[in-house]
Amino acid sequence: MRLLIVEDNAELARLVAAGLSAAGYESDIVGSAAEAREAVSSVSYAAMILDLGLPDGDGLSVLRELRRQMEPLPVLVLTARGGLQDRVSGLRSGADDYLAKPFAMEELVARLEAILRRPGQLLGRSLRLANLVYDTESRQIFVDDQPRIISARETSVLEILLRRQGRVVPKKNVEDHIFGLEGEVASNAVEVYVSRLRKQLAEHGAKVVIHTIRGVGYLMAEEK
Repeated sequence: MRLLIVEDNAELARLVAAGLSAAGYESDIVGSAAEAREAVSSVSYAAMILDLGLPDGDGLSVLRELRRQMEPLPVLVLTARGGLQDRVSGLRSGADDYLAKPFAMEELVARLEAILRRPGQLLGRSLRLANLVYDTESRQIFVDDQPRIISARETSVLEILLRRQGRVVPKKNVEDHIFGLEGEVASNAVEVYVSRLRKQLAEHGAKVVIHTIRGVGYLMAEEK
């Protein structure tokens, strides 16, 4: 899953991104409220980690805007403001959780996982479909209980399709999950990775199928 880190301390943001990467998450980093708004409007994230003391405004203003717009994006506030009233204000403004600095990376990951396990969110430790299993912690893939190797980009496509198996995943969501804010992406990049994933799954004997819903996106289901 791809996360958005909103933190103006570049070194801390890098450390948080590295810790999340070790836990199996990909992240984009922005350092201001304006960049956060732009990122959320252009990319579909699984969750946001939000600092409050941003150079161009209070992070709570970003959070309140999201909630006024009925944006369901899970938000974990990560800030130096650790007082009781600060925590109450953050939660009442729409935060799903609130963690004060300094913090342990293990706790941040655990709190993030707790948010994403809530009904309607995307987290599952083991994703299964037919004879295919994907371990979200190790990013390992099994077919008929045998470990199989699938390249990194294709694994990212597999993850988002498995998390929403039986439902159509818009092409834009797949693109966001793979590339985030990386910049210019070839118009056929998603199609290429989906095609490669289909081929790799077939070679490994996975009894699943990826349907292309023309003009909309993709749907993964059990092979009939």
